[in-house]
Amino acid sequence: MKKYAFGVDVGGTTCKIGFFETSGTLIDKWEIKTNTENNGASILSDVALAVDNKLAQEGISKDDVQGIGLGVPGPVRSDGVVNCCVNLGWSEVNAAEELSSLTSLDVKVGNDANVAALGEMWQGGAKGCKDVVVVTLGTGVGGGVIVNGKVVAGFNGAGGEIGHITVSDDEIEACNCGQYGCLEQYTSATGIVRVTKRKLAKSSEETSLRQLKNITAKDVFDAAKAGDAVALGLVDEVCGILGAALSNIACVVNPEIIVIGGGVSKAGDILIDNIQKHYKETAFHACRNAKFALAGLGNDAGMYGCVQMLLDE
Repeated sequence: MKKYAFGVDVGGTTCKIGFFETSGTLIDKWEIKTNTENNGASILSDVALAVDNKLAQEGISKDDVQGIGLGVPGPVRSDGVVNCCVNLGWSEVNAAEELSSLTSLDVKVGNDANVAALGEMWQGGAKGCKDVVVVTLGTGVGGGVIVNGKVVAGFNGAGGEIGHITVSDDEIEACNCGQYGCLEQYTSATGIVRVTKRKLAKSSEETSLRQLKNITAKDVFDAAKAGDAVALGLVDEVCGILGAALSNIACVVNPEIIVIGGGVSKAGDILIDNIQKHYKETAFHACRNAKFALAGLGNDAGMYGCVQMLLDE
């Protein structure tokens, strides 16, 4: 094993780059702009330049670098071909081959949610566990499933798309994916706001949430923590939906631990405790004692996971 490695988490706005020792120590991290112009044609060359500049700055030879792990917001095949990243402007790109050619380093590519899950398993909230489900609650709902230390990516890289499990047959508004009743529509940050607005429109109950001009998911959890009855009901509803969905996932993969991350996870114990309560109510008895934890690496999880993916190879 060589001493150094890079973990690059490519997002629609920025690329988060981490320079690591392969022991797991993060030496430095920084961001560069994700240039999505011309269908993202310069993204990989920009990453290559950032890597080369860092090695020149540190006076480190590429002979001492294990390679680059790259996380991208889309499905990834086992050969490193990315199959459509709408946020980057990519259709089909052999990211592994292209970045390797640009840098003369080994490159391994994975889906961003999957590599975040690997990061949490390696150095985060699931450290020490090998059977892990990670759910990220942000603008959308992302997920990563790890069985016996390996990501379940599936035939064409779409494994772990937890946010698009159908949880309602009655939904009339379409999810961003084009389907109806996806988990993401109720338990993402935007989904929680959507559920809240629907509740307030149908009910005349007194609540502090009516006084807010632009309600956020944080507002809902803050009001619940303050004892607001409507907010408490909303938290229970959202966590009930997520807890039941996780109990279904557990029947398939039987995780040792379920890690909750993303911006919504900043709500803390009120979120975890409510999800776990509903999970236990619906879980198969052999899966009922799965542990729950908050993510430990925050926005750095993807970078860590990119390196772990590279080392595991």
